[in-house]
Amino acid sequence: MTIRPNSIEARDVARVMHPYTNAVVHEKVGPMMIEGGDGIYVIDNEGNRYIEGLGGLFCASLGFSEQRLVDAAHRQMQKLPFYHSFGGKSHDTAVELAERLVDLAPVPMSKVFFANSGSEANDTAMKMVWYYHNAIGKPNKKKIISRMRAYHGVTIASASLTGLANNHRDFDLPIDRVLHTECPLHYRYANPGESEEDFATRCADALEQLIQKEGPDTIAAFFAEPLMASGGCIVPPPTYYEKIQAVLQKYDILLVADEVICGFARTGNMFGSETFGMKPDIITMAKQLSAAYQPIAAVMVNEKVYQALREGSGKIGTFGHGFTYGGHPVATAVALETLKIYEERDMVNYVRSIMGDFQDGLHAFADHPLVGNARGVGLIGALEVVCNRETKEVFDPSWGVAAHVGERALKHGLITRALGDTVNFCPPMIITKAEIADMYARARLALDETHAWLQAGRPAAAV
Repeated sequence: MTIRPNSIEARDVARVMHPYTNAVVHEKVGPMMIEGGDGIYVIDNEGNRYIEGLGGLFCASLGFSEQRLVDAAHRQMQKLPFYHSFGGKSHDTAVELAERLVDLAPVPMSKVFFANSGSEANDTAMKMVWYYHNAIGKPNKKKIISRMRAYHGVTIASASLTGLANNHRDFDLPIDRVLHTECPLHYRYANPGESEEDFATRCADALEQLIQKEGPDTIAAFFAEPLMASGGCIVPPPTYYEKIQAVLQKYDILLVADEVICGFARTGNMFGSETFGMKPDIITMAKQLSAAYQPIAAVMVNEKVYQALREGSGKIGTFGHGFTYGGHPVATAVALETLKIYEERDMVNYVRSIMGDFQDGLHAFADHPLVGNARGVGLIGALEVVCNRETKEVFDPSWGVAAHVGERALKHGLITRALGDTVNFCPPMIITKAEIADMYARARLALDETHAWLQAGRPAAAV
């Protein structure tokens, strides 16, 4: 792409710093400017339409043109455009949303704390875990365990929980008190001939060994996404959470479920915790909570955790944490309307009615010469790109093969996202069976063209 002087693309390059972007490359190629949305499609500034195969960033559950959410925001802007929740102040939409979330919770929950993003929610959960253990007289119980390839956010604390190298490199992360245990991806990390259940047992044993090594009296909590989305759509093997939770209960360790991506029907249940049998003490959520139409996140805590937080605030005189825009009236109003739409349209059962087509289409790529593994649950999935299907050997990262698949998909009107060696799919949940077939047809063209590009020696002109 040639960047025209004084164009919107040139102005972007001159002044906008982009997340998860190679700044050197961006200065040469410029941005992709999105101007509109229509259902599962987004439209660029040249009028091209694209299937948004990742729902934006795993979040645009109702697509890009849901008028009811626009109207909900407009009504609330006219009524109360802003107020905060500090010092015991509140407003009706925050109260109603908290009530609704507690009613929907997969296990009994007590209170809801509002934030603005998944990163903030997980950061808040970490602080709550530390505050909790101080309140119950266990000040040494502070270490938190996450998993390799986990993704929990980008604040200093939540990025430390994240188990991906590029989120740590040159940021001086992770911070102390954050540990990482094995990633539960059977395809990549199982021993030869090891069954999924045996692999799950080994993961649980490794967790217990880490706890024993560090000292059980120092371990405060275990953070887990029900399905590890940004790490490569990693579906835990059968019995994994059953065995992990037995270890946590043995050593009195809190379980925090990161439902930022899995929450709100994505996995075929309202929460991923239901899909995988998790019984968390704390649940974090964001993204599909408002269908991405407003920035909002929430942290739900059970009664045990709340009582400790309550006692701590009574002793200190305050719970000294919060965000100016946490529980923003417009965001909570939009989130409430989103939950109403989920209920009225029975989105859980709608996802169940089409997820077979989604998963069948995904697994149909298993015969492709570039695909080593197809995996997913509900309406989320990924293809792991490999150099050798027999040995599972990956391509040299400098070749950017998965990224090339994404570039070719874009040429065919499909937006996906390459995360490491995986090509990911998480379309708006309003997608139809016909649109699923169309999405995968475009993806297959991209894979075929990438295969031909590799066979031709990766000529630069093919990019």
